[in-house]
Amino acid sequence: PLLAQHHHPRATEATTKYFLTQATAAAMLLFASTTNAWLSGQWEIQQMTHPLPTTIITLALALKIGLAPLHAWLPEVLQGLDLTAGLILSTWQKIAPFALLLQINAPTPLMLISLSLLSILVGGWGGLNQNQLRKILAYSSIAHLGWMVLVIQFSPSLTLLTLSLYIIMTSSLFLSFKTNKTTTINSLATSWAKTPTLTILIPPILLSLGGLPPLTGFMPKWLILQELTKQDLALAATVAALSALLSLYFYLRLCYAMTLTMSPNTIINTMPWRLPS
Repeated sequence: PLLAQHHHPRATEATTKYFLTQATAAAMLLFASTTNAWLSGQWEIQQMTHPLPTTIITLALALKIGLAPLHAWLPEVLQGLDLTAGLILSTWQKIAPFALLLQINAPTPLMLISLSLLSILVGGWGGLNQNQLRKILAYSSIAHLGWMVLVIQFSPSLTLLTLSLYIIMTSSLFLSFKTNKTTTINSLATSWAKTPTLTILIPPILLSLGGLPPLTGFMPKWLILQELTKQDLALAATVAALSALLSLYFYLRLCYAMTLTMSPNTIINTMPWRLPS
């Protein structure tokens, strides 16, 4: 109901896609828990030892939060919603699946690492070619979720820290875009005329999401890379760090569109009442 409150065909389509995806994931979760009970006689999530139900439940939760390669629904759904619904979908809706992910023992470390590295890559590549802010934020979400899941089995507290910071930064971005009523990169150029204060505040948030050193978003990435190095996963850390550069490119592109371009003002200058009689 929250997603479909605007009775627009796009919102209805996005809601239907979201409902079907989440229903599929929920069915997989139920199937995994009953399979686990059948194989081991245990209903508790902490007692899951058999690799089959653990793999199914991991994939179901990956589908719920939108990890690659089960991510295709997220940009499509987010694009069809307004910015408030998009904010709820990108932040609040991630908490419940993560609560379950933190409690299960991964079947193999390799599976979660593969899912997360693929997500970081897809999140970087997918956002490069976009002009719609909501789709860019969706791919940004996929990449950040990849970072969180990458370290979830080694340091759950670090995952929670990354999730908290991601929620804070994404919320402020969505609310800023909502205030400006901007949904495309081109419309960012007129931000200065609408709200000069926000135009100064948004670029640091964007660069923080990208993970540039002096800003908050750099800290979780740095700590995750440090943890991966401790676990002798230097290759995974290198791939993740290089893939983050792709995301950084489209955040810089948004900053450029917002602060370093002149807003188009030719139309107003040539209006009849501006010309001398």
